[in-house]
Amino acid sequence: MDHQDLDQAAIAAAARALEAGALVAFPTETVYGLGADAENPAAVAAIYAAKGRPQDHPVIVHLAPEAPLDYWAADIPQQARALADAFWPGPLTLILKRAANIPDAVSGGQDTVGLRCPAHPVALALLRAFKGGRGGVAAPSANKFGAVSPTLAQHVRDEFGPDGTVAMVLDGGASQVGIESTIVDLSRLATHGPVLLRPGHISAEAIAAVIDQLPSAPDAAAPRASGTLDSHYAPHTPVAMQDSAQLRLTLAELAAAGRKVALIHYSAMPPAHAALCLPATPDGFAHALYAALRAMDGQGADLILVEAPPQEGAWLGVNDRLRRAAHGSTGIVHGLLNSSAPGKPA
Repeated sequence: MDHQDLDQAAIAAAARALEAGALVAFPTETVYGLGADAENPAAVAAIYAAKGRPQDHPVIVHLAPEAPLDYWAADIPQQARALADAFWPGPLTLILKRAANIPDAVSGGQDTVGLRCPAHPVALALLRAFKGGRGGVAAPSANKFGAVSPTLAQHVRDEFGPDGTVAMVLDGGASQVGIESTIVDLSRLATHGPVLLRPGHISAEAIAAVIDQLPSAPDAAAPRASGTLDSHYAPHTPVAMQDSAQLRLTLAELAAAGRKVALIHYSAMPPAHAALCLPATPDGFAHALYAALRAMDGQGADLILVEAPPQEGAWLGVNDRLRRAAHGSTGIVHGLLNSSAPGKPA
């Protein structure tokens, strides 16, 4: 989609809706966001209410490229400016000390704020139209809290329906990246250095190439950040992840037990009740993952079984999302194999 394809009237209407305190869903290169004026605590509260999101779980503020970073953050380190120069617009969120003038509604009560500049042309046009390009749009993913993030406008409509909770849904096609932004904490450089709070499309190695320091893993005192709870990104159907060899055995055992399996895989596999084969590359798999989880969630299966991706660094973001999606389903395969399927004798 190029700039000429943008629906300028819809973007102007969405900017006005945000300025009036309404919620607007819009596309980014990662996933669709549910946006509100970041400086309007009542509007931000409406995001939390619509999603069923815990009040202490912060949201990310989206900025236009020209927006003044100093308005949103205090004590901005040189590393933050270097990363913004290198990766914005793009799928990188920086955690910085929140400026005193920014309400704590966006930070879950913390003294930090998450900031990013998205790369999607519709998002950029909206951010430039909103408050003359100097405002910030608080926007977690446009779905109920803990559920699979939306990568199509229709996913947002499916999630919230026509009840008026969301004033507008801007359609920008399929999200290119498909998983949420990398989040790096730069608010405690003097004591902890950079900390990778959530992996994503931009790797720790790419960050280190810019700031000459590899981000460390999260510590107990790290700021809370979006999408970092143990259980997240989960469809209604239980999810299990197994390596290729074990998965083939499990498919046969579940079929013999009369269980319906919805399969997400990237290598050759036996047939299942429903199946989607995703690209065997980190970027291709990430792009298709959430749409695949949503599609398989509608197949009436007992289980969504996912072929575990490789463990190398390029797959870190995908593995992170799948681990959280499967977190609440521990023991599900054992349980299905050791209880009677509907319609089968006990």
